[in-house]
Amino acid sequence: MQAVRFTAWSDYLCPWCWNASRTLWQLVDDYEGCVQIEWRSYLLRPVEKKGRDRAKFRKYTENWLRIGAEPGAGEFNVWASEDEPPSHSVPAHRVAKAAARVGPEAFRGMHHRLMGAYFTESRDISSETVLQDLWVAQGLAEADYALSHAPELEEQIFREHAEAGALGGNGVPAIKRLDNDAVIVGAHPEALYRRWIDRSLERGEGTVEV
Repeated sequence: MQAVRFTAWSDYLCPWCWNASRTLWQLVDDYEGCVQIEWRSYLLRPVEKKGRDRAKFRKYTENWLRIGAEPGAGEFNVWASEDEPPSHSVPAHRVAKAAARVGPEAFRGMHHRLMGAYFTESRDISSETVLQDLWVAQGLAEADYALSHAPELEEQIFREHAEAGALGGNGVPAIKRLDNDAVIVGAHPEALYRRWIDRSLERGEGTVEV
């Protein structure tokens, strides 16, 4: 059996990435083994910056409601917490990659949970306390949380971010097919992804034997 393989870049602080990831995971399920996606890191906020103005941030998150009205969107709420918003993108990516080391299902669950915690529950997903809570709530072994602090993970995160830029991916969500270095940026309708997948499988383009 052949499966078409994609690379997708995403950031856990990007609202459009949540919508795109929900669509892409659904397609993985619908095509029953004929679609593979390798998720890579992109950093909208690569550098830690604390002390962000909460009122301005809360105003910004009102835009999420429009994004949440898209078909198949995640649940978005205006920021309701008195806690600071996330200070940077890196911590959430570290935890997601640590979950991937546990296993593919652990990664998938954490990928979704990080976005729900941020966009729905107004939780600071750059906070070590919050991230540990999410890890345990996913049923992952508390001792395995230490994987998120492996030095090579942060190196990998920045390497993947740089790779996206080198290929022309100047924003997220972004996706490319295995056999092509052209990166397509943006959250696209499900029908577009389906046409791309169907054509790839029909022609045997960007596929691997599974």
